[in-house]
Amino acid sequence: MRVFADIEELAAAVGQTFGPGPWLRVDQGRVDLFADATDDHQWIHLDAERAAAGPFGGTIAHGYLTLSLLPALVGGLYRVDGVRMGVNYGLNRVRFPAPLRVGGAVRATATIAEVAPVDGGVQLVTAVVVQSDAGGKPVCVAESVSRLYVGPLR
Repeated sequence: MRVFADIEELAAAVGQTFGPGPWLRVDQGRVDLFADATDDHQWIHLDAERAAAGPFGGTIAHGYLTLSLLPALVGGLYRVDGVRMGVNYGLNRVRFPAPLRVGGAVRATATIAEVAPVDGGVQLVTAVVVQSDAGGKPVCVAESVSRLYVGPLR
């Protein structure tokens, strides 16, 4: 894990890539819980028998489930000390080039794409690529936008 002493050191790292991180397995239980949390119960995520005969040869994780794992996947790649609070601010771009089969594992690489000042801290844009242990195309490619605050919020 790369540890940045402060946001100035982070800003100096624009263009640097970190990872890949450790593998995280995505099992059917996690997919079922996500389906319940989002009320997305499509058969390709939950019905193993029907999905086995479907286009992916088995159940697949929701794309948004894969996206929601970004904090866990990127959190082990780097840390910025001296930050009082970090919040997800949004996404600039998200794609799911390949499905993630249930039971597969994912890991991420992250590139610091931009660090820009905002009141009380910085806005961080991180380009993240999530790969599956099945290989091939990434299962998620996203530009994540975060706000890291070091001073009081206004």
